[in-house]
Amino acid sequence: MNTKKRTVAMLLAGGQGSRLYALTKNVAKPAVPFGGKYRLIDFPLSNCTNSGIDTVGVLTQYQPLVLNEYIGNGEPWDLDKMNGGVHVLPPYESNSGASWYEGTANAIYQNIRFIERYDPEYVVVLGGDHIYKMDYSKMVDFHVANNADCTISVIDVPLAEASRFGIMICDENNKVTDFVEKPKEPKSTLASMGIYVFSWAKLRKYLIENENDANTKRANGEPWSKDFGKDIITSMLRDEQRLYAYEFEGYWKDVGTLDSLWEANLDLLDTNVKLDMYDPDWKIYSRNNYYPPQYIGDKAKIENSMVSEGSVINGSVDFSILFSSVTIEEGAEVNYSIIMPGTVVKSGAKVEYAIVGEDTVIESGARVGSQPEDVAERDDWGIAVVGHGVTISENKVVEPKQIIGENI
Repeated sequence: MNTKKRTVAMLLAGGQGSRLYALTKNVAKPAVPFGGKYRLIDFPLSNCTNSGIDTVGVLTQYQPLVLNEYIGNGEPWDLDKMNGGVHVLPPYESNSGASWYEGTANAIYQNIRFIERYDPEYVVVLGGDHIYKMDYSKMVDFHVANNADCTISVIDVPLAEASRFGIMICDENNKVTDFVEKPKEPKSTLASMGIYVFSWAKLRKYLIENENDANTKRANGEPWSKDFGKDIITSMLRDEQRLYAYEFEGYWKDVGTLDSLWEANLDLLDTNVKLDMYDPDWKIYSRNNYYPPQYIGDKAKIENSMVSEGSVINGSVDFSILFSSVTIEEGAEVNYSIIMPGTVVKSGAKVEYAIVGEDTVIESGARVGSQPEDVAERDDWGIAVVGHGVTISENKVVEPKQIIGENI
């Protein structure tokens, strides 16, 4: 018998993350390493724990092995509960057949029975690939105070970037009057963060209606979708339900692209960025692999960087994030780069303006990436990327913007 919960969180973690290319070839996007000792999913899970939400469904689908292993029983986030806790929810076969998740709304629809076990008043829907610290309980309180059916967390973005997001148009009381997905000419700069609070009874109704409607359209050969933004939100607006925008003012970044992942990591080195990873009152928890302390050799030179436990540094490192068990040999250089766990950069190799995946070897004399000033045409420059478990052979060159997923 399950205890009734006021709030249940559903974390959408099944996306392929195709815009991260080689970094998500064999792992789900929420399992991508971040910030020296974390993975992306640590942020929403930690936010749930810190917000007092102790029942979380994690909806997995694409390449779930690493993510499932990492989540385990939820103990690192204090989510190993007898009643509640964290539950990994992959697609499954039932008497009516088997189906992959066919969209964000369908993923929640297929897990209605899980939510009903806890009979919640509210459901918080989250993404697994955003970097931010947020108290969801305050958003739920805002939802309740406004007698809302749905509350959408929004962040103010520059007008020049607004066309990349779903944009909310609101009245003076933050009630949503219109929603436009990636408008060419935005009428607002309030961008949806993909974080929702729903009154469960209302969400359940719209999930079932959307499922039935989409299946009918599919059977008739008509276009269909099962998506929160395209279907659930627009249907609720059409029916004049009470939708409100909750304005978030802290640090938030969608790390769905290589550039944004690189930028978000290096933001941790900027004291002006509002993302305090050292706040004892709002910790970001992660699974600890119990590595020994890092070793810094007497010939090492490290500036403006983070070096995680288990690393051995004898070379030069500047403005970079080094994850656990990274080796930088004497004579190697790493600048403005993200080096993920277990990677070795050998003597004479140079890595700059790059992201290097887990358990990769950069052999002697190899060069990965270059600084913008070294490229004649600015449009030809970009972050170089090497995937997980790849070897870059001696004296090989990985050019700016190049993405390497196999040994060269």
